[in-house]
Amino acid sequence: MANLFDEASAPEGEPLTIVVGDFIQWKKTSLASDYPTATHSAEYVARVTSGGASEIKMAATERSTYYLFTVDSATSEAFNSGVYYWQLEITETASGNRIVVERGTFEAVVDLDVNGADPRSHAEVMLDKIESILENRADGDLTSYSIAGRSITKMAPDELMKWRDYYRREVAVERKRNAIARGKRGSATVVMRFV
Repeated sequence: MANLFDEASAPEGEPLTIVVGDFIQWKKTSLASDYPTATHSAEYVARVTSGGASEIKMAATERSTYYLFTVDSATSEAFNSGVYYWQLEITETASGNRIVVERGTFEAVVDLDVNGADPRSHAEVMLDKIESILENRADGDLTSYSIAGRSITKMAPDELMKWRDYYRREVAVERKRNAIARGKRGSATVVMRFV
């Protein structure tokens, strides 16, 4: 494994997943051929899915043949967990004009060193909640009732089972992707042997 603190080992391209509080760096070599580092600057701007005023900016350090992006641990510690939408902006130094050249997403996941951190994905949380409701539901449970003139409706067991099955599939897909990302074979992997 390469030393990820070393600039020479910085991966090419944006990370898909980061851990909140981690040091992160990557480079963009192909960008420097179209927008030379001597006459341009590059910066990522990102916002978490829920939106709001929280904007993350990650400016590049210009090297002769590539742009290097680094985020120190203290900066990434302030990231909220969730999916971020980013855009890569190039600014022409002489004119100050800016263009967006790429867009994408990354996911910021919780740091397990933080007390109370819940490492589960949304699908895992929902699956656990639905299964808990199904396990504790009494046979005579009401699906709707009224208190002081306000009506409250609950999901019927068949609706809960439909959503449980949906989230089971989502969790299975997530786990398969994680296994493949770690180099393990997925269930769809075809293995051939030649003799």
